[in-house]
Amino acid sequence: MTDPVHGLAAGRENAFVEFGLPGTPGTDEFWAAAGTPASVPADDGGWVTLFLWRGSPASIGFESWSDPVPLRRWGETDCWYAEVRMPARLRVTYRFLAGDAAYADPFNPVGAGGDRSIAATPDAPAQPHWPVVGTGSDAVLPLPRTRIRWAGGRLGGRRTVRVHPAGGGGPVVLLLDGDDWLYLHPAMSAFDSAVASGEMPAVTLVFLPTKDRVAEFGCRPELWEAVRDELLPLVAETGVPADRDRLVVAGQSLGGLSAMYAALEFPELVSRVACQSASFWWTPDAMDLADPLGGPVGGTIAARLRERPDLSGLRVAFDVGEHETRMLPHCELTEALAEQAGATVRVSRSASDHDRAGWRHALLRDVAWALA
Repeated sequence: MTDPVHGLAAGRENAFVEFGLPGTPGTDEFWAAAGTPASVPADDGGWVTLFLWRGSPASIGFESWSDPVPLRRWGETDCWYAEVRMPARLRVTYRFLAGDAAYADPFNPVGAGGDRSIAATPDAPAQPHWPVVGTGSDAVLPLPRTRIRWAGGRLGGRRTVRVHPAGGGGPVVLLLDGDDWLYLHPAMSAFDSAVASGEMPAVTLVFLPTKDRVAEFGCRPELWEAVRDELLPLVAETGVPADRDRLVVAGQSLGGLSAMYAALEFPELVSRVACQSASFWWTPDAMDLADPLGGPVGGTIAARLRERPDLSGLRVAFDVGEHETRMLPHCELTEALAEQAGATVRVSRSASDHDRAGWRHALLRDVAWALA
């Protein structure tokens, strides 16, 4: 976690002019022009970003990158603010925490679900194909028309799996944590756009929700046996064009760990992987440790790769947030060992911490590369 400096405007009259906001904070003129987050260059590099909240005391909760940042009140007005130090190249999900509730930023048009917003420093790379999603009632995303009721089997319980043929359908792209890509980030629209632009072949998206990430995404065979023996046959029964022989598995965090595990243990099923910020620190007992990332570098996956399995048939794209300093050693070792084992490897770094908002461009780019 970082410890951003904030509250720099205290004691300076009308200090928000430098962020492009005219008028005295708290006045009608000021609120009519309010649009944040707004960033200005910091004296020693990076950015100072202004966040505004109107009404009651609140703090800003960031996704992974920082501890919560309390807001300060401007005099006796209804204006609450924080000036947050941000590093160069950062895209981050955040929300306002007021009382027992969480809210999207009412002054930011870029949302992620009904109660989250996305901020990006001016030097953060663009994310083409991802449409701007509003907040509140504007945050309802389109859903694929085809859905599968998957019940019982090896995983137990019931779950709804959505299927979408982008560009008419093609190789299956299995999106782990599928509900996040359905309800928080508009992956369906983004893949449609990437296919229409010619940057990706037509694909069939399969949005796989999870009920217990720790249990299902650990290095255990049950999930992948169920995908092979139960889910993919159900996809075939939908009538949607779906090439299972060119399956791509895309996962983030523990999902990325599970995707790489599948490539190692189920190579006849998974030979193309796109993983972002994969939890390669994972070992069977890591979650019981006070510091789960403090165990052996590369965890269980690195130990398996040291056995030098033949990965000559694997294409795997690795991406991790450049601000995830504690994740980098685990990812770097795994990347190197996979290449030494014969895999065709792509390595990149996103302008983010451990945050789905920062992985979005890598998801599209790396799925397209895996299918090249």
